[in-house]
Amino acid sequence: MQNDPELQSQAKYLGTISKDFVVVSDTIKEAAYQIKARKISDFPIFPIAKIDIPIGSLLIDKRDLALEWTYNISFLDDFVQRQLISTEKIEEFKTNYKNPEEFACLFVIDEDFTNFVFIPYPED
Repeated sequence: MQNDPELQSQAKYLGTISKDFVVVSDTIKEAAYQIKARKISDFPIFPIAKIDIPIGSLLIDKRDLALEWTYNISFLDDFVQRQLISTEKIEEFKTNYKNPEEFACLFVIDEDFTNFVFIPYPED
């Protein structure tokens, strides 16, 4: 069995993301619900980074809650318009997208890692 460097990198990030996510998960879940309920998109995406990024709109500033990550809010059409997801990959993205009532779709942006990560909401 080989160690996949991408999986190792993702596991490293999941630790710091999970620690913050416990604090912000209710806000993220409500924001995802509002995006769907207002028929903005069925595919909410939350770009997160340790620095300010120009993707989406600010949702939670890390400085406000002493977090490691800042959370923005966006959606599939915005990612397509910004050419972060090519039109040829839209159906693949939709197929891989997990239920937004159970998982948050994070777009993690950091120096060594940029990728989508689906993280389950904590159970009540």
